Amino acid sequence: MFNRAASAAVRREDKVKPEDMVMCGLFTALIAAGAFIKIPVPVVPFTLQFLFTTLAGLIMGGRLGAVSVGIYAVLGLIGLPVFAEGGGIWYVLKPSFGYILGFIAASFVTGKMAEYYMRDNKTLTVKKLLAANFTGLAIVYLVGITYYYFICNFVINAPIGFAPLMMYCFVLAVPGDIILCFLAAFLTKRMKPIYVKMRGV
Repeated sequence: MFNRAASAAVRREDKVKPEDMVMCGLFTALIAAGAFIKIPVPVVPFTLQFLFTTLAGLIMGGRLGAVSVGIYAVLGLIGLPVFAEGGGIWYVLKPSFGYILGFIAASFVTGKMAEYYMRDNKTLTVKKLLAANFTGLAIVYLVGITYYYFICNFVINAPIGFAPLMMYCFVLAVPGDIILCFLAAFLTKRMKPIYVKMRGV
């Protein structure tokens, strides 16, 4: 029954309901809060942002998930201190800003993959959710590391080599996010039916 309802939700995704707007606002707030739950890691602080941006896509779908992360990014750029180290348009010059851009893209792709798995009454299993989550994780790090390298070497004149870049921006940071991939999958299995029921489809 849940799979049939989920499939209907995917087909009717273009109809944005008030509940969707509330959920977008909720996830935007969670992403902002996640920025301040920090585990010290050199260069790029480990936060819970990846968990909440991933859940946004998995629960609401790719489009609304990306919207919620995009709103978070806009709020930070206009000056609200919602980023891990403050806010303001100057944040685009911070090497770590690429991860925020990666969150937007990853939320969209992860959500779209989850939608695809739900079509035609396919089962949304933990295994399939993990496939979506690890794809999103790869996108976040690809965008984040590329942006970090470009800003350091060509904008702010703080050259960084490939080896230290990968050490500080990937090797030291990714283990925690891998754990979050599993956590997001299990949470989605429990939260997605509630969201589908809330939307009344």
